Amino acid sequence: MTRYAVAMKPFVILALLFSATTARADPPEVVGVNAAQSGDGWRFDVTIAHPDSGWDHYADAWQIELADGTVLGTRVLVHPHETEQPFTRGLGGVVVPEGVTEVFVRARCLRDGWNGGTTGVALP
Repeated sequence: MTRYAVAMKPFVILALLFSATTARADPPEVVGVNAAQSGDGWRFDVTIAHPDSGWDHYADAWQIELADGTVLGTRVLVHPHETEQPFTRGLGGVVVPEGVTEVFVRARCLRDGWNGGTTGVALP
């Protein structure tokens, strides 16, 4: 290995690390959830924070899941919320199986996909 290659190695490593961490730097974050039971199921009002930057990069959905990953309902978001952060949207008529005391909310970004983490919500 040349002296130049040895000298540049730390910079190449830093560049690779930086590019790997910025690819999914800001996944959509669930910052609040209100759950209320109604006659036709449950209503969930979910607040999402995400640095929406336009039609090619915005939080475009969230879903209600059981602990095993079963999806109970999905709220599709059809436009960016660049000037409304964080923002709240609701979904009603979600049927939660009898005996379930906690559900989980997961958010999705148009560019980066579903967030790897979920937010637990205890049902009142």
